[in-house]
Amino acid sequence: MALTEERTRSHPVRRINRPDPAARSRGGQRFLLVGLALASAYSLFPLWWLTVAATKDRTALYQSNGLWFSGWHLWDNLRQLFTYEDGIFLRWTANSFLYAGVGSLGGTLIALATGYGLARFQFPGRGVVFACVVGSFLVPIALLTLPLYLLFSKIGLVDTPWAMLIPCLINPFSVYLAKVYTEATVPFELLEAARIDGAGELRIFFSIVLRMMTTGGATVFLLAFVNTWNAFFLPLTMLRGEENWTLNLGLYNWSGKRLESGVDLTGLVLTGALLSIVPMAVMMIAMRRYWRTGVTLGALK
Repeated sequence: MALTEERTRSHPVRRINRPDPAARSRGGQRFLLVGLALASAYSLFPLWWLTVAATKDRTALYQSNGLWFSGWHLWDNLRQLFTYEDGIFLRWTANSFLYAGVGSLGGTLIALATGYGLARFQFPGRGVVFACVVGSFLVPIALLTLPLYLLFSKIGLVDTPWAMLIPCLINPFSVYLAKVYTEATVPFELLEAARIDGAGELRIFFSIVLRMMTTGGATVFLLAFVNTWNAFFLPLTMLRGEENWTLNLGLYNWSGKRLESGVDLTGLVLTGALLSIVPMAVMMIAMRRYWRTGVTLGALK
């Protein structure tokens, strides 16, 4: 016993300082906040530069600080933008709304119907069809543009609005999202009860299923709208006449005029680019509650 006490006095017990969980949590939160702040600044930097550049005239655009204002010529730039070439910019804006709005709306309805059919109907080859759907949205759209062009050129649809609308109606990824959301929100018992009451399949889909899939449908529409609005390679391949161009294609053509004809339209291009993001921002803000819920479609199961 005395020997033990002597060893204890000669070799004192060392206390292990364990890290404070609260302090560690606060450190992790600070690191996360710093990372989010840097990511936000990186994401907003191009928007800030574009906003500042759209307020400058041609001289200030090249000679002043690119990250700060130098005069206020935004209204003059807008007036020039809307009157240049008899207001062709407004025509391109209308075309973009046509392709993105009508195409996305029709594509959303088709995707919801297809996803509902894959999720709630049993038929031979159902697994093969779903595998083809998953495999098809893994193929880059650029690989499909040339076959689409060759097909549409044979049936006379090149350089028409249909060359943009028809591809927008078919979106395999939207079908996949609709199938996942249907499996999570539309129960078999409700469908059977509707059939027992004498409701047909079309009435069940339009009166019951679509109302239950509002959130998923809004998310599918939003993703399709943004994808079509930002499309560039497809309209570049399909559209020839300026009257059918989209905003992206028209602004791209203006940016190349400086090399072709010596006409500097950089100010109009920057102002038009700033206006082109306004519809998407409005769409995201207006549908953010649907989007927040819809982006978790894959986790609902």
